[in-house]
Amino acid sequence: MEKKTRFPSPTLKASVPWNAGKMVGAKRALKEKHVWAIRFWLGSEQRIRDKALFDLALDSKLRGCDLVSLRIGDIVTSGQVRHRAMVVQQKTRRPVQFEITETTRESVREWLEHRGGGLNEYVFPSRLSAKAHLSTRQYARLLD
Repeated sequence: MEKKTRFPSPTLKASVPWNAGKMVGAKRALKEKHVWAIRFWLGSEQRIRDKALFDLALDSKLRGCDLVSLRIGDIVTSGQVRHRAMVVQQKTRRPVQFEITETTRESVREWLEHRGGGLNEYVFPSRLSAKAHLSTRQYARLLD
């Protein structure tokens, strides 16, 4: 039997894949020296909120949507930042418990002292509305 070969039609243009020449897949994890360099830079630039957000993201390993929707009451008890916190994830609806390290507790404490607010308010509020949290799009911009 003769094997048929397929030739592209002369009228069709050669299309270039969207990911040609781009890095795809999961990003590499940050090395410890990079984490400390970012923390140092955020501290030297007086970016209190961004440093607290970065530290909390590292400790919790939560998705962006879960991280920005944290409320002050989720991580604070009687005026102190908790050593452990529990959050129910939006995607899986499962509770996730995570430890908050001393470095993160300090940066979150500094942010909350600067920010103020009650236990039912968001840790990272929107700049547009006091009743809304930081958008996941804004969070993504900060990561870039």
